[in-house]
Amino acid sequence: MASYDYDLITIGAGSGGVRASRMAGSYGAKVAVIEEVREGGTCVLRGCVPKKLLVYGSHVPEEVEDAAGYGWKVDGLSHDWGALIDAKNRELDRLHGIYVKLLENANVDRYHGRGTIVDAHTVAVGDKRLTAERILVAVGGWPTMPDVPGIEHAISSNEALELRARPDRIVVVGSGYIAVEFAGIYNGYGSKVDLVFRADKVLRGFDEDVRDTLTDEMAKKGINIVAKTLPERIEKTASGVRVHMNDGSVIDADQIMYATGRAPNTAGLGLEAAGVELGRNGAIKVNEWSQSSVPSIYAVGDVTDRINLTPVAIAEGRTFAETVYNNNPMSADHDDVPSAVFSQPPIGTVGLPEHEARDKYGEIDVYVAGFRPMKYTLTENTERGLQKLIVDRASQRVVGAHMVGVDAAEIIQGIGIAVKMNATKADFDATVGIHPTAAEEFVTMRDKRPDPKHVEAAD
Repeated sequence: MASYDYDLITIGAGSGGVRASRMAGSYGAKVAVIEEVREGGTCVLRGCVPKKLLVYGSHVPEEVEDAAGYGWKVDGLSHDWGALIDAKNRELDRLHGIYVKLLENANVDRYHGRGTIVDAHTVAVGDKRLTAERILVAVGGWPTMPDVPGIEHAISSNEALELRARPDRIVVVGSGYIAVEFAGIYNGYGSKVDLVFRADKVLRGFDEDVRDTLTDEMAKKGINIVAKTLPERIEKTASGVRVHMNDGSVIDADQIMYATGRAPNTAGLGLEAAGVELGRNGAIKVNEWSQSSVPSIYAVGDVTDRINLTPVAIAEGRTFAETVYNNNPMSADHDDVPSAVFSQPPIGTVGLPEHEARDKYGEIDVYVAGFRPMKYTLTENTERGLQKLIVDRASQRVVGAHMVGVDAAEIIQGIGIAVKMNATKADFDATVGIHPTAAEEFVTMRDKRPDPKHVEAAD
């Protein structure tokens, strides 16, 4: 029987890798983790945690403005961007320490450096070569930048979180969740924001009503929506950048940030030489057990490009450890995963958007409610929200739920449980609403939207 240094070597100490490693260690496996930057990964250090902290702060000016409707008067509001970044960094240091402690408490050995795969059971890090019965790749994803002249003058979301000064004007390129979140952040802190993208509206792939609502609301908040246009080249200037658009227009700004996609961080990892099959974008192809084409090499999280969400990576890490090291076979469930976009206003969604539900089920019932949050009724804030239920007509099961508006992420978590349990529209109708809340709309919608084919026939 082969003798190895470890039972498991994990490359990458983000959420998925840490969960898998510490659970494997708690089940008695001898585990090592290799991390090139520092423990915590994208979510904790470069993604959802610092980004949401900045989102919280960016709401303050609007909340102060709304406070006037309730009789409050606030004078002399100012902001210290450097103090914000320092506070954010202190919190990230704290969270990093927690991740280190989690690994240490599970008796996991930590190695710092870039881990590369030599063969099916060997990983190199620095001048060391470590062997293991199994290797788990959990290196996540990394921002991609297009081949545009002058792209070296642009930043990604990684650098956007570290800027020591807030740009007075910033161009954000992209229409996905990272782009709309950062557009809202900078707009909230007072920057002039141009959101530039190729599509006709934001959030391609989301429900069309959600896309329409968010696009309109972002424009109402002062974000300059520049649709169906992309930068052709970027010129460095004495004061920042000059962005030349493919429609002939020019935007002068202090900074340009690209949020046009992320790709699995597999380049130079040695996977192909080891025989691991990769997808078109460099993602590691895995089966339902997160096992690659090489039986001893597994992968979890964004590097597999299944559902690129931190809780999904954690679930995949957990099921890997349970299956391999606790004799409890299970695979991660990727159906009806709730998610949120911390745009302004925020979005919560679970299940299928309307266009996908029509493709899958054919006949569906659609319930839609638009609303103005009650908290704005005494203010001049014109923000409006949206709630939407999509029901399979044959079974009456709710197969999609979507919300745009205040507290959408918090509300959709509970709705996600109902959708996951195959609740029907009758189950929603039988639930007493909590009044007065926005959440009660999900259990009080009674009028179906007319079916498109019936509308066409009437016309």
